[in-house]
Amino acid sequence: MIGVGIVGLGYWGPNLLRNFAEAPGAQVRGACDLAAGRLAAASARYPRLRTTCDFAALVADPEIDAVAIATPVSTHFELAMAALRAGKHVLVEKPLAASSGDAARLRDEAARRRLVLMVDHTFVYTGAVRKIAALVSAGELGDLYYYDSVRVNLGLFQHDVNVIWDLAVHDLSIMDHVIPMRPRAVSATGMSHVAGGHENIAYLTLFFDTHLIAHIHVNWLAPVKIRRTLIGGSQRMIVYDDLEPSEKIKVYDKGITLNSHPDSVYQMLVGYRAGDMWAPQLDGAEALKTEVAHFLDCIGRQAAPLTDAAGGLRIVALVEAASKSMASRGRPVELDEA
Repeated sequence: MIGVGIVGLGYWGPNLLRNFAEAPGAQVRGACDLAAGRLAAASARYPRLRTTCDFAALVADPEIDAVAIATPVSTHFELAMAALRAGKHVLVEKPLAASSGDAARLRDEAARRRLVLMVDHTFVYTGAVRKIAALVSAGELGDLYYYDSVRVNLGLFQHDVNVIWDLAVHDLSIMDHVIPMRPRAVSATGMSHVAGGHENIAYLTLFFDTHLIAHIHVNWLAPVKIRRTLIGGSQRMIVYDDLEPSEKIKVYDKGITLNSHPDSVYQMLVGYRAGDMWAPQLDGAEALKTEVAHFLDCIGRQAAPLTDAAGGLRIVALVEAASKSMASRGRPVELDEA
């Protein structure tokens, strides 16, 4: 039985608490938060839960083998590092840290201590994203042409990070999982419409060594909620709508064909192919339930998780570079090959 401690009971922490409490092979031994009201609410639902406002006391508990951290981004590094140094396996809410330097230090510390360090990139564990990854991996789309994503809604404005760190992290983690190539450069533009606040709208363009191009639009100030991704390939195209209740993925057998003119290599004939659309059957399990089970399994097998520290570092480096580009009005920023 793996003893688990939950750190942070704000927006996401209660979801982690519920899933760990229901997970076979785990027992939630304690929960930590600075707000007494949140601790009281957790105790009311889980009467046997030990609660504390002292993080040091929680990670010092010998009955706790792993901690799940759901706190503001600025605290991720300090809390995760303290937990690793206390010998605990760690699950950290996205993003892994507030800088690539801190993310790299967490990765190295976990590796040195042979502990599981996993990032809570929840969408990677949805049935929809796992299906997309399988289709791309099997070559069903052919050569990849574009990845186009929109994630907008009205709120929630974050006080400590801009909209890229908050929303684009989701799309970047999905792209990192389903696209086999790594981007080589990023260009980003954005704007803040709240005095003294962080950028609440942003547009990211990512460039690859191939003909693939990716574009991500995120916005806290939209009148409607949209979570839609289009992935285009030479053979098929995918529309992924996360808000669709049943058919979240639609695969279109559509595209173009290029035929050389017999008289000139400079003349091309463009043909359009319009085939069937199909919506594959998806695993309907709650993503966080799947993720928690995977975290516990990785601890038991001493295996690297799907969303490991290396992947978390890649996403932080991408977001860091995008923010740097945005501060320079879209100047492209080169990315490390790693």
